[in-house]
Amino acid sequence: MLFICYPGCSTCKKAQKWLDENHIQYQIRDIKTDNPSYDELREWIGLSGLPIRRFFNTSGLLYRQLKLRDRLPSMSEEEQLELLAGDGMLVKRPILLGGGTLLVGFKPSQWEGTLLR
Repeated sequence: MLFICYPGCSTCKKAQKWLDENHIQYQIRDIKTDNPSYDELREWIGLSGLPIRRFFNTSGLLYRQLKLRDRLPSMSEEEQLELLAGDGMLVKRPILLGGGTLLVGFKPSQWEGTLLR
């Protein structure tokens, strides 16, 4: 599993603790220093079945500074992907990827249902 996170994020820390407690092996990728590429994001969005807006870190400072809440609805998917690929701090985290599974954000019940079935 690939665990894509921001080490300073409290939610990412909770998710990492959950992975450790449940003995799930993973590799860490820092979303700030190794931002997902345009092609990776396109692939992940397709794999997840989620709308692209679910990949935005809506509680992040950069999201608010760029006023994306108001701007995103009028942007094309390509423009949104370019924004996400341009700065990892815009991407919702953590992302857990592997074995045909893609989880965005940390909801313990969702992770349990997906990873511990």
